[in-house]
Amino acid sequence: MSHAPIDIARSALLIVDLQNDFLDPEGAYGRAGQTAPAIAALPERVKPLADAIRAKGGYIISTQFTLVPGRGGEPLISPHLKELRPFLKKGDFQPGAWGHQLVDLLQPADFTVEKVAYSAFYQSRLEFVLKKAAIETLFVCGIVTNGGVASTVRDAHVRDFRTFVLADGCAAFSETTHETALKDLSSITRVITIADAIGMVTSA
Repeated sequence: MSHAPIDIARSALLIVDLQNDFLDPEGAYGRAGQTAPAIAALPERVKPLADAIRAKGGYIISTQFTLVPGRGGEPLISPHLKELRPFLKKGDFQPGAWGHQLVDLLQPADFTVEKVAYSAFYQSRLEFVLKKAAIETLFVCGIVTNGGVASTVRDAHVRDFRTFVLADGCAAFSETTHETALKDLSSITRVITIADAIGMVTSA
């Protein structure tokens, strides 16, 4: 958890799962009434940092939860997820579909990485992309703090990436869950605000 200055050319905003199927009222979760105000507010909060990173030559990486279509287009859903989210159906989080895409406000991303589990590193090309682009530092935002964000940050930590978790750039379905997850993550990463991150980027 170094306080050394960052090299913006080797840094990225890692956006975890800010997709239409999660955030838009017409998406899979919105149709099922599965939302929270803190989650819906994230794109507007994160956009100034995304703009600052782009302006300084850093990267934007979108990791996108994916339901791989099987035969007949029916999604391959793990049993635990099917039990937790019985509303998920054919076409939800399908690669190439509108619901699978990063929300418009934060587009475009330099790299898009499909993810099939909580961690964006699990059986994905994320580590390959980071290494090939010489990215060393990640500003992490997205959903949910205790799920995709936490798992991805822990996997980044064991791979020796420098990480910053954006406290007001992440959210969960309850504020208590969000705050508990941030407290747990503080042992392996620096938890900062979006304003803090913009200051680091603009001064780099």
